[in-house]
Amino acid sequence: MRAFHLSRRSVLAGTAAVAALPAVQGRARAAAGPAGSGYRWRNAVQGGTGFITGVLFHPAVRGLAYARTDIGGAYRWDDRTQRWVPLTDHIGWDDWNLLGVEAMAVDPAHPNRLYLALGTYTQSWAGNGAVLRSENRGATWQRTDLGVKLGANEDGRGCGERLLVDPGDSDTLWLGTRHDGLLKSADRGVTWKAVSFPATPGATGQGITLLVAAGRTVYAGWGDSDGTSANLYRTADGTTWEAVPGQPTGPAAKVPIRAAYDRHTRELYVTYADAPGPNGQSDGSVHKLRTVNGKWTEVTPVKPGGATSDGGTDSFGYGGVAVDARRPGTLVVSTNNRWAMVDTVYRSTDGGRTWTSLKDKAVFDVSETPYLKWGADKPKFGWWIQAVALDPYDSRHVVYGTGATLYGTRDLRHWAPEIRGLEEASVRQLVSPPTGEAHLISGSGDIGVMYHERLTASPSRGMASNPVFSTATGLSLAAGKPSYVVRAGWGDNGNGAWSDDGGRTWAPFTAQPDVARSAPGPIATNADGSVLLWSFGTANPAYRSADNGATWSEVASFPKGAAPLADPVDPARFYAFDTTTGTLHASTDAGRTFTARASGLASGDSEFQLAAAPGRFGDLWLSLKWNGLYRSTDGGASFTKAVSCWASYTLGFGKAAEGASYPAVYMVGSTDGITAVYRSDDEAKTWTRINDDQHQWGWIGACVTGDPRVYGRVYIGTNGRGVQYGDPA
Repeated sequence: MRAFHLSRRSVLAGTAAVAALPAVQGRARAAAGPAGSGYRWRNAVQGGTGFITGVLFHPAVRGLAYARTDIGGAYRWDDRTQRWVPLTDHIGWDDWNLLGVEAMAVDPAHPNRLYLALGTYTQSWAGNGAVLRSENRGATWQRTDLGVKLGANEDGRGCGERLLVDPGDSDTLWLGTRHDGLLKSADRGVTWKAVSFPATPGATGQGITLLVAAGRTVYAGWGDSDGTSANLYRTADGTTWEAVPGQPTGPAAKVPIRAAYDRHTRELYVTYADAPGPNGQSDGSVHKLRTVNGKWTEVTPVKPGGATSDGGTDSFGYGGVAVDARRPGTLVVSTNNRWAMVDTVYRSTDGGRTWTSLKDKAVFDVSETPYLKWGADKPKFGWWIQAVALDPYDSRHVVYGTGATLYGTRDLRHWAPEIRGLEEASVRQLVSPPTGEAHLISGSGDIGVMYHERLTASPSRGMASNPVFSTATGLSLAAGKPSYVVRAGWGDNGNGAWSDDGGRTWAPFTAQPDVARSAPGPIATNADGSVLLWSFGTANPAYRSADNGATWSEVASFPKGAAPLADPVDPARFYAFDTTTGTLHASTDAGRTFTARASGLASGDSEFQLAAAPGRFGDLWLSLKWNGLYRSTDGGASFTKAVSCWASYTLGFGKAAEGASYPAVYMVGSTDGITAVYRSDDEAKTWTRINDDQHQWGWIGACVTGDPRVYGRVYIGTNGRGVQYGDPA
């Protein structure tokens, strides 16, 4: 299966730049309160689907745990309901960069306190990071904005934790950054300042990779070492830092990934790799430090570099580590980036002298999340395993995160996802069919297309197969023949497929344009499903098929880079908006040729959408990020601006209100300065906000659609919180 990639997460590169500031005292502010939308919001269950970068059991409270993700926020485990509770859905559009969680920390002496370090990217176009602090386990928050950037979705995001409550003083917190050294707070995270640290940040973007307490001493991992210089430091007095004597060096111990302290044996275990991961690691090791005498011992379970059965090299690094709070010398560590032999979790009961691979006898039950088979007969043990945790109240309860889920066991043999309530998909396309079993078909990054027979359970068919796509790039339903659906995406065995049973089962296109392998883009089928149009980016022409994907012909007049849109009534009509020139193009010959119609529209909008009102000929709506909403009722010959909103990011339609003749219109946009989710029952003359301040989900500009069979129901594609759907309360 294809791993997650940083590039697919960087969907917001056009965001206005925010200048980097030195690490100074932050600005504290309270999170916004609820607005009271009258809607009930839930996830359409997919079941994880994203990279779990950290899991943290509270050491003093049975059943209390937290999880963090790279783009989907943080969660608290509710032991009573056996579900994860999202803690950061209140983060709004303007703060989208804060939905990535760089690190988290709990206070062992105060179980209700929780701290999160937020910030997804460190690039110039991303905003600065922030620290959230809670006195009630994340039910409510106080926020301090930082003067530095954090990188929860960059290389090294599985390292950590980079945030720590000082073991000797609950009022003192430490925060390791990637480019700005070490920050310290003396007032429980309200204000922060840079403090002296003996290492100088480099260009790798790693900086301090971990902070861990061993008794009253704090240790810090350093990710910018060249492999020969120090990469592990410590302070005993909270002021003076020194390199830890005798620490391992060399490629296999270049980057400290994670560390865990066994208080019974007074030994600190550290996992290392030659790169921060989650990709790019080829070597690694595990070492322990006996803190009472400074003695280092290598306890690596299996050294990378051995031969594989096919003559290749078994290259990998080490990732997670956790110690048993009840049994001295018992711990687990994980491999990472071990693609040839598949990653595993090793367990030792004798301080690392001997190890057992838990993969070897593992039995998996993924019936609750079938997509984890990825089209195969059974799931892999995992990949991108950098988050590993061991329940301090149950020595046989081990959990580990992967690039797609969180697995857990209660007997060290039988494993199943422990993922209920945690949804992290980056959703790109949504279709709500007017008929059939499913009310929703979704297309996402990394997990392709899903057919949702029920909104409350992960799709029983898993990811759409034949072929499997790692990332969906297009999804289209024939308006006059809703049983016919087509999809496009990144796949190893083809990049396009069709379905004649509403998306339940699929067949690959018999043929495809050569460019589909390198640049699959959006696809559309016309109203009766007789014609397909497939776009392949700004460097390539679009292609047309009139025989269900058996043959394809180039459409030279189609504007390169545009997304094709079919008229919902006339099978001969297609439309496309060229943002580079601000021109609407139309075809009246079933996609063979396109001609310019309306011109002089706003150009250069990086985020736009052209949509067609269902059941109406030539009724087009154009959403423009910076220029608002426009409508055409003459097939794109002319457009009129809607004065009711000043920014529109994505638009969709649903069942009309009782007594209304026009479909309900759903929009993510701004009507009065607040970017939110709106519904209009009067053709966009007026709008009602339907989400609230506690349900915002960061950036939600990819897709939205209403349900054509249920008035008021709306589906929203988020960039990290899966599919959110709302019903009037």
